[in-house]
Amino acid sequence: MARKLEGTQKLMRIFIGENDKFEGKPLYKEIVGLCREKGISGATVMRGIYGYGRSSIIHSSRTLALSSDLPIIVEVVDTPEKIDEILPEIEKMVDHGLITLELAHVIKYG
Repeated sequence: MARKLEGTQKLMRIFIGENDKFEGKPLYKEIVGLCREKGISGATVMRGIYGYGRSSIIHSSRTLALSSDLPIIVEVVDTPEKIDEILPEIEKMVDHGLITLELAHVIKYG
């Protein structure tokens, strides 16, 4: 039976590159796998079509673009306690990127 997840919860966003790896595997897949293993309520991976980060290098999904390392955002929502529990492991996995936390008001889950 699924847990009830309503009211004020925590949203973690992890901004990385599509080519980022952890132990030789795609980082975004490893993050989602860890979340599932730890019983996190949900994780979603989204690919950006255009953007830049700390390096100020533009990454684009256009076919003529030189970069294929598109921006990736992994969004994870759960209780503040569950997010705080998994955060140290996520920090160890992400060498280059941005991790943000914010409160999220969950209206419906399930």
